[in-house]
Amino acid sequence: MDNWDEVKTAYQVARLGTVSGAAEVLGVHHATVIRHVDALEGRLGVKLFQRHARGYTPTEAGRDLLRVAQATDDQFTQLGSRIRGQGEGVRGELVVTALSGFSALLTPVLAEFQRDNPGLIIRFLTGERLFRLEYGEAHVAIRAGAAPEQPDNVVQPFVRQRMALVASDNYIARRGLPQTEAELPEHDFVGVDDMDSRAPFNRWLTALVPSERIVFRTSDDQGLRDAVTAGAGIGFVPMSERNGRADLHDVLPPRDDWSSALWLVTHVDLHRTTKVQAFLTLLKERAKDWTC
Repeated sequence: MDNWDEVKTAYQVARLGTVSGAAEVLGVHHATVIRHVDALEGRLGVKLFQRHARGYTPTEAGRDLLRVAQATDDQFTQLGSRIRGQGEGVRGELVVTALSGFSALLTPVLAEFQRDNPGLIIRFLTGERLFRLEYGEAHVAIRAGAAPEQPDNVVQPFVRQRMALVASDNYIARRGLPQTEAELPEHDFVGVDDMDSRAPFNRWLTALVPSERIVFRTSDDQGLRDAVTAGAGIGFVPMSERNGRADLHDVLPPRDDWSSALWLVTHVDLHRTTKVQAFLTLLKERAKDWTC
């Protein structure tokens, strides 16, 4: 492709659906947007958009361009992040990714690191998505389960996240507290929306409890904890959040096979940078005091 500006313009038109929206994002006149799109269609010999009164709708070829341009734009952005992250000193951005269930333990460490390094911007990205370290999407990832095997990553064992099976005061007032494991299938449960999740506690639960008894399901760790606290059902919460909560009661004693190994993952290109090493040093030191 000879002219990336034309592709970038067509990508914004496909993403936003209007010439005016693309012009605003790109900081150019709307006539420039139209000229770029027309030139690109002429060069490719195919219509990328259907024009109509409400704007521009991508054709099949336009959707193909949108996917490729999105990936290319992402990689340029991520490359910039990686290059900025390779500088010496603790400055710019520190991007850390982890499951949201780890937020209560990790956020105070991130806040301390930011306080110790004025001007540093912390970006804490949570969720199920695996951010791609090779594209600079994160400097440090905390991942659960089996040890990650992506090439060019430095993987270090971190801690184990222990889980507690609990019921809230609200649930116990409504349904009572099970006295034995054999009584669990008679109760309501809160669980993850992905019933095929390989999280150890979820595999244990789905093997023991009929699926129809998992009556409240959520894709978010915070949503799961909120539902358990609200009394929607019995469910799992991290041991770190169970401790000190008078309104949550253990249903069964904690088991080792409910816990998950956590790993610190960095890309080899950024692992030895001052910023990453400084954060890992602080994180490992603070983790010694955690009750996971």
